[in-house]
Amino acid sequence: MKSFLIIGMSTFGQHLLKELYDKKCDVFIADINENVITPNLAYAVTAKIADCTDEQVLKSFGVDEFDSCFVCLGGNFTEALEVASILKELGAKKVIAEVNREREKKFLLRNGADMVVYPEEDMAIRVAAEESSDSVFDFFELSDGYSIYEISVPSAWAGKSLKELRVREKYNINIIAVKQDGHIVPVLSPDSRFTADEHLIVMCHKEDITKFIK
Repeated sequence: MKSFLIIGMSTFGQHLLKELYDKKCDVFIADINENVITPNLAYAVTAKIADCTDEQVLKSFGVDEFDSCFVCLGGNFTEALEVASILKELGAKKVIAEVNREREKKFLLRNGADMVVYPEEDMAIRVAAEESSDSVFDFFELSDGYSIYEISVPSAWAGKSLKELRVREKYNINIIAVKQDGHIVPVLSPDSRFTADEHLIVMCHKEDITKFIK
């Protein structure tokens, strides 16, 4: 069972806690504000009311024992930067920090954070991708502009195979599976033929999917 430390009960931090709880993970939470700790006690194995910008406080948590440490301090960038830096100095395996502005990312990545999440931007990207096209049903962002998308089969592709369509060569898109009636089946053969009622699970750069959909 994996264990995590969440420092700060921002809105994102609270949602993260409940998701990890649902996935049967052990979660340790800490925040200086008792009012945000109390409603979330049922989802955490341990909770501390403490000033997490204090190095001695963080040291007492045994941060190197957690699979990941999350810094979820909402809009307090200065404190997030400080906490992320201390966590890394104390030997945290992985530090993931919440940011509210694009320009905060580079500072956190240079000063302790292994990864940053931008909840508002991520949600905006997801909603825009899904609502701007009738062909996109879902997507999962990876890194460096690459994502996994669930899209509909173009009508012209029905009955044709991967070999005939030369998808990767023409569109720079990798089809990794098809989805039909809620079931995902890996596409293993170049002779696999598509049907109009299937969805495709593809991996590609966002620029390539935009060109493809247009």
